[in-house]
Amino acid sequence: MRNLAERKELIATVREMNGLGINQGTSGNASVRVEGGYLVTPSGMAYEDLEPDDIVEMSFEGEAKGKRKPSSEWRFHQDLLNSRSDFGAIVHTHGKAAMTLACQRMDLPPFHYMIAVAGGNTIRCADYATFGTQELSDNALKAIEGRKACLLANHGLLAGGESLARALSLAVEVETLCDTFWRILQIGDPILLSDAEMDAVKEQFKKGYGMPKGNE
Repeated sequence: MRNLAERKELIATVREMNGLGINQGTSGNASVRVEGGYLVTPSGMAYEDLEPDDIVEMSFEGEAKGKRKPSSEWRFHQDLLNSRSDFGAIVHTHGKAAMTLACQRMDLPPFHYMIAVAGGNTIRCADYATFGTQELSDNALKAIEGRKACLLANHGLLAGGESLARALSLAVEVETLCDTFWRILQIGDPILLSDAEMDAVKEQFKKGYGMPKGNE
């Protein structure tokens, strides 16, 4: 079987998403770049039932190989991996905190320095579109431009990284930021960091400081 190690890692990643509580059921999905295309989780299968041959091999022209249908969200996996050479893997989660803010169609402002771990001074929320559509993929690409993560309005979270471990680590970090931000909103208006303060954080990150596990 081609890419057996990557297939096993993909299965382990989506199982860990649920184990970490940043996803539930079969609502999320994940992909990893391989030679000639990418691998993506299948549509509608319980993660605990997945076997390596259930993983779908996709070309960048949208051709699927395997016995299963690809995730309904294969379009944004394909478009992100096709357009972002810095992404080797994508994870999509439906964590409760991320969904809470996404359903309010809120960007995350620079209320905490770790916002910069996603690559900018904010984490944007993409405009709404029906799941599985090209419109949703187009909206996601726009929101994640210059970033490594974004929210999807009334939907969930997308995070990309050089590897599955890094993409998952970033998704965990953003879910934590979302959880913290909605708590702050219960108390009052957040006190935001300035652009200069955030730029200083990003300079520190370039030196390897403050990165979540898997991003060292």
